[in-house]
Amino acid sequence: MGYMLVADFKARTIMPQDDVVRLEAAEPGFLQACLDDWSEEIDARLRKRYAVPFTTPPRTVLRWLVKLVTRDAFSKRGHNPTSSQDAEAIEAAAARAEAELKEAADSQQGLFDLPLLPATGSSAVSAGGPLAYSEQSPYRWTDLQLQNATPEDSNRGR
Repeated sequence: MGYMLVADFKARTIMPQDDVVRLEAAEPGFLQACLDDWSEEIDARLRKRYAVPFTTPPRTVLRWLVKLVTRDAFSKRGHNPTSSQDAEAIEAAAARAEAELKEAADSQQGLFDLPLLPATGSSAVSAGGPLAYSEQSPYRWTDLQLQNATPEDSNRGR
């Protein structure tokens, strides 16, 4: 089962509620199937990095789900012929949701902080580690310090 029921989708989508009811009556099970399918798609994208399926899905995930299913719902119902701008806006919102989903799955460049897999901690934001390094020789650091200090000292007298 997906992250959302049709009743929850109806409350969150920009699609008029009457249209959602009519679509569900005309095509029983279509919206729930879309919600379940997109929930699985979201899980499949995020599985390597995050603890999916989410027991309590973050609002961000629900927002992605609504935008993606809204596009499917309008495609099934048909867009209003007089409002091509609405169709473009719905498509752009769904494309943005897909792009954000890909970004969240990217462990290098991702900016979303969703619950991580249990083995990796509780946050996707890494805190960093110690800022140190080691050399083969225990005396190498003094040589490097001398190299850096000599030009500084010679410029000081000018």
